[in-house]
Amino acid sequence: MLKATLKSLLSRKLRLVLSGLAVVLGVMFVSGAFVLTDTLGRSFDSLFASVYAGTDVQVTQKPKVGGGEVDSPSTPANIPATTVDKVKAVPGVASVTAQAASDGARVVGKNGKVLTTVGPPRLGENWTGTNDFLQLREGRGPTADNEIAMNALTAKNAGVKVGDEVGVLTLQPKKTFKLVGIFGYSGNRDSLGGALEVAFTTPVAQELMLGEKGVFSSIDVKTEPGVTHEQVRDRIAAAVGDGYKVQTNAQMQAATSAEFKKGLGFFNNILIGFAGVALFVGTFLILNTFSIIVAQRTRELALMRALGGSRGQTLGSVLIEAVAIGLIASFLGLAAGIGVGALLAWVFGNVSGVALASVGVPATAVISAFVVGLVVTVVAAVLPALRASRIPPIAALQEVATPDRPLTKLTVSGALVGAAGGTLLGLGLAGKGSGNTPLWLILSGVLVTFIGVALLTPLLARPVVNLLGRLFSWSVPGKLGRLNSGRNPRRTAITAAALMVGLALITGVNVILASAKQSLSQQADKDVTVDLIISGDGDQNGPATFDPAVMTSAAKITGVSSVASEYVGFGQIGDMQRGVSATPDVVAWADMFKVKTEQGVLQWTGKDQAVVDVDTAKEHHYTVGQTIDMQFGRGDVHHVTLVGIYGKSDVVGGFEVSPDMISDFRTQQPSFGFVKVAPGTSVDAVQSQVDTLLKDNPEVSVANRAQFVAAQSAQFDQLLNMIQILLALAILIAVLGIINTLALSVLERTRELGLLRAIGMRRAQTMRMVTVEAVVISVFGAMLGLAVGTGLGASVVQALKNEGFSKMAFPWSQMATYLVLAALIGVIAAVLPSIRAARVNVLQAIAHD
Repeated sequence: MLKATLKSLLSRKLRLVLSGLAVVLGVMFVSGAFVLTDTLGRSFDSLFASVYAGTDVQVTQKPKVGGGEVDSPSTPANIPATTVDKVKAVPGVASVTAQAASDGARVVGKNGKVLTTVGPPRLGENWTGTNDFLQLREGRGPTADNEIAMNALTAKNAGVKVGDEVGVLTLQPKKTFKLVGIFGYSGNRDSLGGALEVAFTTPVAQELMLGEKGVFSSIDVKTEPGVTHEQVRDRIAAAVGDGYKVQTNAQMQAATSAEFKKGLGFFNNILIGFAGVALFVGTFLILNTFSIIVAQRTRELALMRALGGSRGQTLGSVLIEAVAIGLIASFLGLAAGIGVGALLAWVFGNVSGVALASVGVPATAVISAFVVGLVVTVVAAVLPALRASRIPPIAALQEVATPDRPLTKLTVSGALVGAAGGTLLGLGLAGKGSGNTPLWLILSGVLVTFIGVALLTPLLARPVVNLLGRLFSWSVPGKLGRLNSGRNPRRTAITAAALMVGLALITGVNVILASAKQSLSQQADKDVTVDLIISGDGDQNGPATFDPAVMTSAAKITGVSSVASEYVGFGQIGDMQRGVSATPDVVAWADMFKVKTEQGVLQWTGKDQAVVDVDTAKEHHYTVGQTIDMQFGRGDVHHVTLVGIYGKSDVVGGFEVSPDMISDFRTQQPSFGFVKVAPGTSVDAVQSQVDTLLKDNPEVSVANRAQFVAAQSAQFDQLLNMIQILLALAILIAVLGIINTLALSVLERTRELGLLRAIGMRRAQTMRMVTVEAVVISVFGAMLGLAVGTGLGASVVQALKNEGFSKMAFPWSQMATYLVLAALIGVIAAVLPSIRAARVNVLQAIAHD
């Protein structure tokens, strides 16, 4: 039986390739994700080993606001100069280098635009001289307050050379410096991991990067020979006290590398999630393939039963075929995954500037490749295998046909599974459970819902396909194609369901994003009276900022009725960490956003005051007159009096604090500026004048309300494009499913095709018949996907109604595009099977058994 199974497998190589291709693509994604993260992880290990090579022990001050996911880069804590003297006096310390460095030095290039990076920091630091690691390539280090040096990558990207005047944005507005030196690193490196670096004199670095003079961000220590790093670490920790974090070289490398790997793990999970979608779609393809194979081999399997083969042997023969396909597909998928992982790592290295380690293949990549490939293939083959084991021996003695079986059990099962999926989805969207439970409920609900819909699809297949097929029934080939697509509803349903999954996810996301865009536009028109908004994109340190003098000048423009600005900070408020905004003119701000007073007043009458929205007040039981402790990145704890509570708004929310607290924010510059124009004044004219005021603030721009909303909406389009690209693999597998179904169907109908050719059907008509069949199945799958995706998207939007989704919107043009593309997919998928059908030898086909 084993020999017969293997011989049958090798005699049908096309079937082997087509059924295994879906697994290859899915496994490629899974193994590629692990190869990529392993390679990048070791690359970062090597990078941080280089970064900390010259430091044995490092001293930093614990941040005043810490423990949250948003804290470290945006809320650094400064070390007073007296601490440096304490560290120098510790036994075992050979030398000390005090660093004044922070992320946020943005260089303005020759083209007038700010240099940006994708991930790596833009460091501003004090010049501490050269060593074996850092080497000057041109010029010298800065000695005057108006001089800077920069690493070679920054100079190259900015298009500047020694002697040029260069603009730099920091915690303060743009200042111009003379470039006096360009430096690099050992190993002929222009940068460390793609970081853009600017070096100032120590007093200037302290003022511009740390916000005050006489302080440092860290103290790097070299230990004396004969004393361990751990011994010096413990001595320094005892000398400086509990307010400091003291780490050895090894601890710093491990901590920093772990932080980066945490981000890589998140990226890895995204890739594996999309691989899961691809494999889920691939399951439909494999299930359909084996179902068709079993139907085609009915007589063969029945003959084996008649010759003495048991049900278990028949079941085993189909599962052995599945295992063989799974093993081969897993091996090919692993090989492809290694290639894809290496390619993505190379792209990342070139974009970020990180020197890549050798491509590694971790055990997780190999194990996951074979486990996933085998499990998916075998699970998909179980039902067809059980069906094969039930074939009676008598079937070998008669003309075999595969009659339609009742759909009652399948329909009832689909309804129950679909209801279970809807329940899980509803519980998740309602936020039931704690932690990540709602997310898992939503994901499980979507998965179970898809399975339920797939089980219900055969019930819909015949009537819907019959209706769709009538569009092509104006010719005999069209009528035959319509009848062929509806003759086996199970087969048609499984093929269409594969396309349904990918399109449903894309459509669901599209509905959510379209509703978000419409809601944003509606809210802006309803709740905002601002005519002009000044803002910028920013980076991991927060939104872009601009010179406060801009708002002062804007208020003096003829036709401007009022201005307001917001300074963005982050702090510890009571027992929680969250972002806050400081608003100098809270009265003007409230008027611009139609904010109504619920309790107290919305105006500042003194220092250390705040207002908050009614929902936050109810959630934390805040009342007017209550004192709330607030600690920001700098300064002491503020005992803030809550002077007002404002009404619910879909546009603004959270704490607004009085302007005296801005001095304790990391950045004492506004992130947003709002301008209201008097009636009868041209908004465009005022916008042009405000734009002129921003000439020295290249990170920000001014936009009218419609332009600002459009810019925010464009971010949704970018997200949609990314999701569509990632889900393209699932769509590709669905196309392979259509090709596979048609190819195997053509083989199954060889005699039928021969008879049609014999009675006068031409080759072109044969190809048209197969194409109609493919288009009908593809469009049916697309319609299912659009319907299910619209339902899922609408459910999410409805569940988020209280979170600002005030408008339900459906992307009709996109949905129409998907339908047209589905028809085109059907035509493309039919090319090879239709050519094969047209080339059938008439006499051999009639004699075919």
